[in-house]
Amino acid sequence: MIVLARHGETEWSASGKHTSTTDLPLTGRGQAAARALGQRLAGRTFALVLASPLQRAVETARLAGFDPEIEPDLTELAYGPYEGRTTAEIREERPGWDIWDDGVAEGETVDEVAERADRVIARARRVRGDVALVGHAHLLRVLGARWIGLPPTAGRHLTLEPASWCLLGWERETPAILAWNVPALTDH
Repeated sequence: MIVLARHGETEWSASGKHTSTTDLPLTGRGQAAARALGQRLAGRTFALVLASPLQRAVETARLAGFDPEIEPDLTELAYGPYEGRTTAEIREERPGWDIWDDGVAEGETVDEVAERADRVIARARRVRGDVALVGHAHLLRVLGARWIGLPPTAGRHLTLEPASWCLLGWERETPAILAWNVPALTDH
């Protein structure tokens, strides 16, 4: 089994700003949610825990009770000039803009993110035992789509809130999504 966990809330995630390389800390609510995530996953043993190198992911993993190995391939999609901007702000310049279809000029493509997600999946599949991956919304949504053999743009159908978790596994020999976007805090 693979547990995916999105990092807890930051100031920018709370306000809907796209955040990739800006290294923001968790808010107080984000810290509480990360601790709650650890409680929700208590009793589960992981053979491998990987986290994005950005502090919001590492802090989430540690507050959840994990000692993660840093995995650069779990870094969020690079938003380029859209970093720190909301979708509404971007659409003022580019009406109808959608990251899944239109991408990001001077940023990273969804296909490039899929290449990284595929490497993480391949690594996780080589591990004997459960794996936890702590990362970011767009990256984990692409990873979920790729796990079940869909194109990376299918990630548009997999919403993912801060400090939520997902479970990837198998239906016999077929990769399956067993749970998705389960909140760590139940007061959403």
